[in-house]
Parts: sequence; C-alpha cells; structure tokens
Amino acid sequence: MSIYTCPHCGEKGFTPITKALAGKMNSKGKPCKHCGTKCVNGKAATIFNAVYSVIVIVSIFVLYFTSQHYDFLAMREIPLMILLILSEFIVPAVANAFFFKMEESIRLDIS
Repeated sequence: MSIYTCPHCGEKGFTPITKALAGKMNSKGKPCKHCGTKCVNGKAATIFNAVYSVIVIVSIFVLYFTSQHYDFLAMREIPLMILLILSEFIVPAVANAFFFKMEESIRLDIS
C-alpha cells in the first residue's frame, strides 16, 4: 500500500511509516523499493523539526522556572516534561509522514 512517490523514479514506493522514518535532510534516508535511490523528507520538514525543537526546549525551561511558584504545576512538572520530550520525537515523525514532500538524499557517505 505505497501511496507516496519516489522523487527519482516517480513510482509509488513509500508508505507513511517508511516516509516517517526516512528522516530529514541530514539523515541517510530510506531506499525506494523500485529504484533503490535513498530519499528523505525535504527542507520544509527540516525547518519544521528545528522550529519544533526550539519550541519544546523553551517550553521545558519555562515549565522548570515557573513550576516553583505554582502548586498545581509543581506536582505535574516531571510528567509534563516527559510528555514534552516524547512529543519531540513523535510530532515531527507524524508531520513527516503526512505533510512534507520527499526529495533525493544529498548526503554522501563513504562506504
């Protein structure tokens, strides 16, 4: 059930799970089932991941420094931080799976 096309050969070779695991521009990527070319999510996915990472880090610092002043927040500080850290991995993967287009990998690995 491949629904996403390879940017190199034009065949439908990626499922949402393989597209989510393909990574951003600095990763190795996932090979296409048909042509074998490694593909990654494009520049927009990389920018989204960077912006989301900054938002999560700022949220963690704000939560850490403000939770001391509020009793209801102090009791829930650790679970909220764990949820923020988990969302750092889950939200970009879901966004990569459904919203961004694929591009060929530009990373050159010596093998």
